Amino acid sequence: MRLAFTLGLALSLAALSATLVSLVWTPYDVTTLSIANKLQPPSPDHWLGTDHFGRDIASMLMAGARTSIAVALVAVGIGMGLGVPLGLLAAANRGSMTDEVVMRSNDLIFAFPSLVIAILITAVFGPSAVNAIIAIGIFNIPVFARFTRGGALSLWTLDYIRAAEVAGKGRVRISAEHILPNIANLLIVQGTIQFSLGILAEAGLSYVGLGAQPPTPSWGRMLAEAQTMATIAPHVAIFPGLAIVLTVLGLNLLGDGLRDRLDPRLRHAP
Repeated sequence: MRLAFTLGLALSLAALSATLVSLVWTPYDVTTLSIANKLQPPSPDHWLGTDHFGRDIASMLMAGARTSIAVALVAVGIGMGLGVPLGLLAAANRGSMTDEVVMRSNDLIFAFPSLVIAILITAVFGPSAVNAIIAIGIFNIPVFARFTRGGALSLWTLDYIRAAEVAGKGRVRISAEHILPNIANLLIVQGTIQFSLGILAEAGLSYVGLGAQPPTPSWGRMLAEAQTMATIAPHVAIFPGLAIVLTVLGLNLLGDGLRDRLDPRLRHAP
């Protein structure tokens, strides 16, 4: 488990480092086209080769990481920021009309995957990274609401929560002071997992043209543009695919490792 956690942390830090470095430097300008140098294989000048427009793939991946991670991070923030309070509210009023309305609303959102939500949004407002964030964020709200409610319900039956109620604390105060801190570790782990799924969702939306639009680089759109050239220049498709796979794998391993470290029931497991 320690090896998996270390590997996940290393892969996640590598993706984050590439994102931060791309804010100030990339080997080449990703907006500069060089048709004369198109589809070059990896070389000392272009570490990962060039694409069909002659753009440096390493630079495109670095800039694409900025897009993918930013979209996923903001979308998960939206999901957590709205879903966690809703889950706490439903758990604090379990069995009531409030609980029923919150959970049935979550079921309704679950009926529409992020891709369908994105199609609905872009049909009205047009494709963009912002609309991709909204679509992924909306889909994450019921995920965190359900997860929070499940964790909170298991705590509402404990003696110290009952003692807080007897002491005169209201349900909102108990949720904020006692419930939320005790499920924070679970939310951190779930947030890491949803972050990895957010990167996949962003790549999928960009692949079908509903995410970030040119000239903003995106791993998903790089794959979409490379699919017709995979047989003559496979590196154009291989490297964006590897970037997505390794980043998602790293975040999932990191999430599993955090779960083992933060959950007291698993901390000392063999």
